[in-house]
Amino acid sequence: MSSLLSKIALTIAVSSSMLLAACGSSQQESGPATVTLLTHDSFVVSQVLIDQLKTDSGITLKITTAGDAGSMVAGAVLASGIPNADVMFGIDNTLLTKAVDAQVFSSFTSKNLDSVIPELKKDTGNGVVTPIDYGDVCVNIDDAWFTKRKLAKPTSLDQLTSPAYKDLLVVQDPATSSPGLAFMLATIAKYGDQWGQYWEKLNQNGVKVSGSWTDAYDSAFSSNGGSYPLVVSYATSPPAEIVYAENPKPTKPSTSVLTDGCYRQVEFAGVLRGTRNEQAAQQVVDWLLSAGVQADVPLSMFVFPARANTPLPEVFTKFAAKISQPLQLLASDVNANLKNWLSEWGQVMGR
Repeated sequence: MSSLLSKIALTIAVSSSMLLAACGSSQQESGPATVTLLTHDSFVVSQVLIDQLKTDSGITLKITTAGDAGSMVAGAVLASGIPNADVMFGIDNTLLTKAVDAQVFSSFTSKNLDSVIPELKKDTGNGVVTPIDYGDVCVNIDDAWFTKRKLAKPTSLDQLTSPAYKDLLVVQDPATSSPGLAFMLATIAKYGDQWGQYWEKLNQNGVKVSGSWTDAYDSAFSSNGGSYPLVVSYATSPPAEIVYAENPKPTKPSTSVLTDGCYRQVEFAGVLRGTRNEQAAQQVVDWLLSAGVQADVPLSMFVFPARANTPLPEVFTKFAAKISQPLQLLASDVNANLKNWLSEWGQVMGR
C-alpha cells in the first residue's frame, strides 16, 4: 500500500519543506493554474491521468511529498492559513481531527461525494475533506512458515498472546509508524480499558517492535528472509506480493491475513485554507474522486477506492482479504486521547 498502506502527536521531525511560506501559495486564481498537491511518500498516480487532467482542465499538477502522513499533517498544522500547497491528500482518520481543529482546510464538498461508499462519509470533519481511499491494517501470516512446522495459523488477536506463538510477531512502533498506530488503535477498539493488559501479554510473549513498516515487513518478516512469520501490514499485502513478484509470477500468494482485529484507515483530500487557487484546488479534489483516478488507486497504492462500484483488478478480487467488520475509533476520540495512549503504550513496552 502502501499504499494500502498506509499515517497527532507523533514524535517525528517535521520536514523543512513543510514549513510555512509567509507569502502563501504563489499561484493566482487567473488563467491556467498550477496546483500543488501535498501528499505523503506513498502517493502514486498514473502519469496518463495527470496529463489528462491538464488536457481537460488546463491544470498543471505539481506533487510535493512530506514524509509520512504524520510529518505531513504536523507541517500543515504549522502552516495553517498560509500554506505552500493548495491541496492535501493522505490525511487519514487517525489524524483528521488534529488538522480540523487547526483549521488546515477550507470547507468544500466534492461534486462526486454522492459516489462514495456511504460508510466512508461518516467522519469528514464536518465536510472539509473528501474520502479518496481506504485500507485495513491487519496481521499478515507467512503461510509457508506455519505449514513447514505443522503449526496452526492464529485466527484471533487473543491467540497472539499464547505460548504457541511466542517470539513470532513483529509490529511497528505506533509513535513512528502509521500501521503501527493503527494496530495499537485496533487493540484499544477491541479490548477497551483492558488494552494495556493485552500489550503486556504481547510483550511477555516476545513481540518485536520495529520503527517502520519497511523494517518490519521487508526485513523482519520471515516471508522476506526474516525471523518473524507474523507481521502487522495490510489486507492488500497478498495482492502486492503477486504484483511485485519477479516473472514467472506465482499463481497465489504465500501469505494470508488474520482478519480478526483489523483497523480501517480512510484517506482524505482537502483544499488547504489560504490557497490562492481555491477553484482549481477544488477541481483537483474532484479529480481524485473521478472514475479514472479511482480505478487507478488499487494497483498504484494498494488500497481500495472510496468510489462505490469501482471495478477492482483481478488480483484484488482473488487475493485481497475481505474485512467484514473492521475496527475503528472516532477521529475526535483518537485526537483527544492519543497522547495518553502513546504514553501508556511506551510504559507497558518499556520504551
